[in-house]
Amino acid sequence: MEETAQQTSQAESDQAAIDSLMQSCTAVREQLAKVIVGQEEVVEQLLIVLLARGHALLEGVPGLAKTLLISTLADCMHLGFRRVQFTPDLMPSDILGSEVLQDDPETGERRFKFVKGPIFTNIMLADEINRTPPKTQAALLEAMAEKRVSAGTEDFTLEPPFFVLATQNPVEQEGTYPLPEAQVDRFMLKIKVGYPTKEDELEVMNKVAYGLSEPIAPVLQAEDIFAMREVIDKIHVDDKINKYIIDLIFASRYPQQYGIEDLDGLIEYGASPRASIYLNKLARVYAFLQGRAYVIPNDVKSIGMDVLRHRILVTFEAEAEEKTSEDIVERIFDSVKVP
Repeated sequence: MEETAQQTSQAESDQAAIDSLMQSCTAVREQLAKVIVGQEEVVEQLLIVLLARGHALLEGVPGLAKTLLISTLADCMHLGFRRVQFTPDLMPSDILGSEVLQDDPETGERRFKFVKGPIFTNIMLADEINRTPPKTQAALLEAMAEKRVSAGTEDFTLEPPFFVLATQNPVEQEGTYPLPEAQVDRFMLKIKVGYPTKEDELEVMNKVAYGLSEPIAPVLQAEDIFAMREVIDKIHVDDKINKYIIDLIFASRYPQQYGIEDLDGLIEYGASPRASIYLNKLARVYAFLQGRAYVIPNDVKSIGMDVLRHRILVTFEAEAEEKTSEDIVERIFDSVKVP
């Protein structure tokens, strides 16, 4: 009885912490709404990946305010923000930093000093990442994974929270360097940004044409993010939910074992182990944003497409049948038994 009472008390305490911290997330949404019209789902996905300690890749045609959305998100927070426009002549040192030879005023000796690049910030916008060569892309992705930059014999740690948002244009492929699948897999989410509705676009036109956008006020600090992450780490995930996540991932690798033989021959490679880890993490964040201290199957489903769309590679046969990875993900979610 005493143990049950302690568990109940802990659950109530966790729920109270969630309710308190949810106010900060609501304030961020309110500030973003002053500038960004619509795109509520994209805003939620950005908050999710930030709280899950990951990085996101945004894909959409030009003019959908991807850059504005990210810069406005940074304005809502008391965090450092840097934007780098990726171009074909961008070098790794332009992002990471470089060693510069300087004179020591005390000894008169000449020494190399590392000058930090724009990656030493909290939120970094890698604008049009597919416009820079693989060498520069790899340098950025390595720093994202390791959370540090190596220069000579020294390592420089990237201070948390560290969050990279990369954008790419799927339409214009001339003069671009598409990210290899293995590197795309390093992004926790691949977010598709679509066209606005008629009503939303009319509001956008009026806001921009007549300068009606309101100023943004910072409402979130690093301490708030750390507090949210601590609460999210405690959110309960039942064993049945974890097994459900594993079944989803294995269904992408061995569809015939899950009664979806029609996908056999359409999938070149299934989702990597990163997918199961990220589904667990992101489902907890999604539950947090819904104000719950536990995960339900719908949390996994709600975030599943953004986690899996870039991790399932289709065959030439699938392309011939005009089947995309998104079609396959939907089929898997429809077929795998929900606990």
